[in-house]
Amino acid sequence: MTLAERAQSQLATWPDLMESAPSCGTGRALSSVRGEVVHFHSDRDVDLRLTAPAIRRLAGDLRRFTPVRMVPGSHWVTLRLDASADVDLLVTLVSVALQAQTRAAAPVQVPVPPRPWRRETVVTVPTGCNDGRGVGFLRV
Repeated sequence: MTLAERAQSQLATWPDLMESAPSCGTGRALSSVRGEVVHFHSDRDVDLRLTAPAIRRLAGDLRRFTPVRMVPGSHWVTLRLDASADVDLLVTLVSVALQAQTRAAAPVQVPVPPRPWRRETVVTVPTGCNDGRGVGFLRV
């Protein structure tokens, strides 16, 4: 059993996670009711959706872990599973990701009066996983 298979089988037992098809079409995925959480792209490479606020909050700590790679502007981090300790790190970060997605799912809505004279700018946020962008392990 590969490390990714071990991690996936362990995480699949969590009540908040269910197996799903990855939106990128590569590998296997686990999702919560709030969306995708983990993509297992290979026997070693895993993408985890931590959310942008969680990545900003944990960036200093994440940079200290060799298996973790961050892609600028992504809501996902990539982990390379080379040892059992990397699986333990992934499991811990999945817990953080589920909490972060819960916080992000309940934004405070402030009513804003219509302003037809003001032009609004729409900003698109990258929603897909790193899907190879974290492979090669870009350090930021």
